[in-house]
Amino acid sequence: MRSVRARAAIGATLVVAVALVAAGLAVLLVLRANLIDQADLQAEVAAREVAGQLATGTPYGELELDDEEDHPVQVTDEEGRAVVVSKDLRAITGTGTSGVTPVPSASAGASPSPGDGDDADDDDDGSRPGRGEVSSDDPDFSDGTATVDGTTADYRFAAVEATTPDGVTLTVYAGAPLAAEQEAVNTVRGAMLTGLPLLLVVVAAVTWLVTRRALRPVEGIRREMAAITASEDLARRVPEPGSRDEIAALARTTNETLTVLEASVERQRRFVADASHELRSPIASLRTQLEVAEAHPELLDLPGAVADTVRLQVLAADLLLLARLDAGEKPGSATVELGALVREEVSQRTGDRIAVGVEVPQGGAFEVNGSRGQLSRVIGNLLDNAQRHAEGIVAVSVAADGRGVWVEVRDDGAGVPEDERERIFERFVRLDDARSRDDGGAGLGLAIARDVASRHGGTLTVDRAAEGGAAFRLWLPRPA
Repeated sequence: MRSVRARAAIGATLVVAVALVAAGLAVLLVLRANLIDQADLQAEVAAREVAGQLATGTPYGELELDDEEDHPVQVTDEEGRAVVVSKDLRAITGTGTSGVTPVPSASAGASPSPGDGDDADDDDDGSRPGRGEVSSDDPDFSDGTATVDGTTADYRFAAVEATTPDGVTLTVYAGAPLAAEQEAVNTVRGAMLTGLPLLLVVVAAVTWLVTRRALRPVEGIRREMAAITASEDLARRVPEPGSRDEIAALARTTNETLTVLEASVERQRRFVADASHELRSPIASLRTQLEVAEAHPELLDLPGAVADTVRLQVLAADLLLLARLDAGEKPGSATVELGALVREEVSQRTGDRIAVGVEVPQGGAFEVNGSRGQLSRVIGNLLDNAQRHAEGIVAVSVAADGRGVWVEVRDDGAGVPEDERERIFERFVRLDDARSRDDGGAGLGLAIARDVASRHGGTLTVDRAAEGGAAFRLWLPRPA
């Protein structure tokens, strides 16, 4: 029952079963109604034939009651007494009376007793047929039984009124057998009960086979995913079926996910390896200095130890920030005025090698949404990079357009080669391999700046500055 194939087969079988049962009941009801209508018509024809004879004055004993076995007839008078019955009729139900023995009554053609004609005329108000007439109203129908020549069967009776020329109103009950209707209904019902299980078995089997065939690629995907999990080889991919259905889309999406996961894991591995390599140098240097100082206190290079500690602290902070960014940490939603943030950041850099020129228009609106601390880190990293490469000019400017705010940091250094303008934003990348680690940093500043800009919905690019060096352009969207 936990299998998709089993649930699909059972569900399809139940749906088909309900539909077939409902359709079968509808067919049986329609068939029975049609057969009963035919029986009603036969009974009405037989009743009107006898009523017509009575209306013309045919005496009771001379009535022609044809086919009495199929159409038993009973005629009752106004008092509900049976005055005429079929010859072989032995019992009857469902008519005006159960009597099957004719009782003495005024016969057709006899002279009415005094006052009978007047009574008939008085009662001729449209509810009864006139003298010598048969009622034109729709007959009343009823279900009953009749025993004819020792055989009891179900019948459909029609009641038709007729008035003799003598003014006697009689009711003719004529029956039509329901045996054919019952036999037809039973035959159809038996055929349905026989065929329904076979049809349901076929539906279940076909659904099972079709579902298994449709889910075969899913099983292949599952097996390959299990193998990837066991081997931890993210370079493998699940098979993609040639069809253009949902399963093919699932396989493509799974492979795309594996590609992204492989790239993420590879990036994480490189990050761990590079971080370990970068941490090894300051830790080893600091340990060496401390070991020398332990043996020879007079040789302690305290400024060098402090510098290595600070470098280690900065590197650890950068690695921690990158870890938080990789974990999906979302920036805050506070409103940050970039113009004021740039001026504040520059004002704190009194010890920089080159004084930073600031270009922030007065009265400008440079508000964005985000984390003040992270955006300050971006501007600081860009200024550090410019200070590291500039010859004598470092400048920062702030501007706005209709969609967002621009911050541009420029220098007059050697600039960034065009084919390296994307690579410099990768982690632990230094273009100048000859630069010392102390001067060149760990290669994380620009990577952190781009990651923060991206998570704030912005961009960070590099181009050539008018001063001849690099121009880093940070764009952040305005608040919605």
